[in-house]
Amino acid sequence: MPYSHHSHSGQFCKHAAGTLEDVVREAIQQGFEVYGLTEHVPRYRLTDLYPEEDGMTLAALATQFDAFLAEAHRLKEQYANDITLLVGLETEFITGEDLAHLETLLSKQRGRIEYLVGSVHHVHTIPIDFDTAMFGKALDSFGPSHPSGEEDHQRMEALLCAYFDAQYEVLRRFQPEIIGHVDLCRLYNPTLRFGDYPSAWEKVERNVAYAISYGALFELNAAALRKGWAASYPGEDVAELIMKHGGRFALSDDSHGPHAVGLNYDRMAQYVQRLGVEELWVLERCERANVGGRFVQSRKVDGKWWQHPFWKTRGLEPTSAA
Repeated sequence: MPYSHHSHSGQFCKHAAGTLEDVVREAIQQGFEVYGLTEHVPRYRLTDLYPEEDGMTLAALATQFDAFLAEAHRLKEQYANDITLLVGLETEFITGEDLAHLETLLSKQRGRIEYLVGSVHHVHTIPIDFDTAMFGKALDSFGPSHPSGEEDHQRMEALLCAYFDAQYEVLRRFQPEIIGHVDLCRLYNPTLRFGDYPSAWEKVERNVAYAISYGALFELNAAALRKGWAASYPGEDVAELIMKHGGRFALSDDSHGPHAVGLNYDRMAQYVQRLGVEELWVLERCERANVGGRFVQSRKVDGKWWQHPFWKTRGLEPTSAA
């Protein structure tokens, strides 16, 4: 303790900051024992590039990802005495082309990509976590707004269903070890309750059950706190559903540079205590391939996680998880 399974750097992600080595050094300085390096998988259509990537080519994106893998494995060896670094990637699902290319990439890079963070960031090919305007555009793709509000409820439910269907396809095809920010679809609506959208809630339950069935870990992702939430991902309704069905949690800071390594871990830990989460899990390398064909497995954190000295430095009372 502490651990993180999800991170980015400005060296290989244009909306982040700092070098990958800067991120690793900061994780070491803070006392992280396991830290996952998980840059975004390349995208395969120029229309899917973000504004900060203006002028980049698809070939440059692929080269950038290859360079990430090389640097991540170099750092893994260089700092092996100081920290355990795991080398993974974060998925994208914009069109079916992304999943087909991911299958090819995983086959080509077998052994070098140690685990997956299974994430979805788009609905109807539109980013839903870039800004509120883009989220509104995604919502409008399900029909125009209406003064009565009833159509807006229907549009939102349709968007949520599309998001969770895309997430399910990623889970089904790749069995990612870490479920990335499972409820990202309500980033700009943090008080939204999925129970108010019955069709969407059914899909949440389906996805949670499937992920649990093959042994995935659900990340408690601190990035929501720096984006204005009062909690980490997932929100209470989804977290309680995961707990109800015996799902397991892992920690992630989803840092986008050294400045965000471990950011808001104190607040996230307080939230996890309020939920009553008594067990945390971490990934580790193993000799036998898992269900996804990768050589990592999950391990329960020893002892009572909230009693680790790290949390005392963050001001967390070490008495209970509830």
